[in-house]
Amino acid sequence: MSEEFLLAGCGFVALLLLIALRAPVGLAMLVVGACGYQHILGWAVLANYLKTTPYHLFANYTFSVIPLFILMGAVAERGGLARDLFTAAQILTGRRRGGLAMGVIGACAAFGAVCGSSVATTATFGRAALPELRRCAYDPGLAAGTIAVGGTLGILIPPSIVLVIYAISTEQNIASLFKAALVPGILAAVFYILTIAILARLRPEALPAALPIPAGARRQAMRAVLPILGIAVIVIGGIYGGLFTPTESAAIGVVATLGVALARRTLSARQFLEALQGTAETTAMIFVILLGAEVFNAFLALTQAPDLLAMWIADQALPAYGVMALLLLVYLLLGAVMDELAMILLTLPIFFPVVMALDFGLPPDEVAIWFGILVLVVVGIGLTAPPVGLNVFVVAGLARDVPVTRIYRGTLPFLLADLVRLALCTAFPALSLTLLRWLGS
Repeated sequence: MSEEFLLAGCGFVALLLLIALRAPVGLAMLVVGACGYQHILGWAVLANYLKTTPYHLFANYTFSVIPLFILMGAVAERGGLARDLFTAAQILTGRRRGGLAMGVIGACAAFGAVCGSSVATTATFGRAALPELRRCAYDPGLAAGTIAVGGTLGILIPPSIVLVIYAISTEQNIASLFKAALVPGILAAVFYILTIAILARLRPEALPAALPIPAGARRQAMRAVLPILGIAVIVIGGIYGGLFTPTESAAIGVVATLGVALARRTLSARQFLEALQGTAETTAMIFVILLGAEVFNAFLALTQAPDLLAMWIADQALPAYGVMALLLLVYLLLGAVMDELAMILLTLPIFFPVVMALDFGLPPDEVAIWFGILVLVVVGIGLTAPPVGLNVFVVAGLARDVPVTRIYRGTLPFLLADLVRLALCTAFPALSLTLLRWLGS
């Protein structure tokens, strides 16, 4: 084993120790990467690298899509558009047993088309839907668990911040990834609704039906939801149709969302400032992680560990799908204990060359897109998996009287559905690639 490969291993151990000690993930990657870089090339080279890297990294035009999609979701939430989605979904499905929970999933899926953040989606519908679920006597753990898994649709339904990060990290086309993600994202929503339907039969007392809503209120609620559905069609349809770049589409979405909220007088000046502040905070957190990952990955590149590992796996002549299964298992384990963005940025420099060296009978560009969708699926699973499912803790902060362990029990049936979906997306790449091929990359 080479000294460089051993050094890379020590870097990973140090990084995991810092994360275990609750150091911010971005800062931990930055410190370990800088120390490793200095050990190999010295202080002068490190100082010169740090002098130029942050500017060139953040001056990348593609990164502008991140704050724009975050701002669009923030304005939609504070402007009451998310609440309108839940009301409309409640009207369509609430009168059947478990229908209110199905409405949460449907509303989360629709909101995911204008918000690329899972945590934001979870928090939004935790505030909008959880009181109504509790009022209708839903099991508290199952109600909270439904919102937690519904929140993952914020990244599974395009646009997705996770896919933007993946695209930039692996030099893939963002629009192609958005096209490939649509069918697996819709499949997730369908599987969640089927899971609720099964639970409603097995545990009818935990998922009661909601009271009927007057016809006048139904018509008003359906009219109120048309603007956000129109925005979603423009944002996603513009990308899929090649009319806008993802950045242009996000900018149009922000303007349209803000215009609707102002026209309806549901967004005050204070709420708009809160949306701007929340966008700045979330974007800053993401960019710190990006900078830390950039420095840590530069250190790994100097050790040549990713290339050595890729060559070693290729020499073993293991089945391509067997290697993919092992990588996804590692992702599932990491996703249960790590932040999703940190997990992706930490592993892609090692896992991506390994995947690209395997033969799946697909063109290399399609393998890269397909792998990105699989990564997205496992990231969604990690957001609700114990012991550190971030969405679960977001919901727990809103439902303080419901123990976290009870919320995790509420997510377990959905996790089984997620594993089935992951297996299907792995075994049948066409689920991710057919729409991409049809629309063109």
